[in-house]
Amino acid sequence: MNQWLFLLIAIVSEVIATSALKASDGFTQLWPSLVVVAGYATAFFFLALTLRTMPVGVAYAIWSGVGIVLITLIAWRVFGQTLDVPALIGLGLIVAGVVVLNVFSKSIVH
Repeated sequence: MNQWLFLLIAIVSEVIATSALKASDGFTQLWPSLVVVAGYATAFFFLALTLRTMPVGVAYAIWSGVGIVLITLIAWRVFGQTLDVPALIGLGLIVAGVVVLNVFSKSIVH
């Protein structure tokens, strides 16, 4: 069960870091830059803990898939990025892929 908590922390940390990366303005803004460094360090630490018990391919697929969806939602809500129909369909396919991995794959240690 800890593997899922560790993966969740890794995903949230990466999403925070990536969001702050936009705000860091090329690392010219101190506080957002510090959030970027701390967020990515936390993300990789907890991803490493996840990989103790979960296959790397599965963990990375979930991490990147959920991260892409969350970052896209933040870009839409916070940064005003527009999402057209193909973007929404693509995001739906990513979510479907993560669901298939979690529900149907025997590669994941539950």
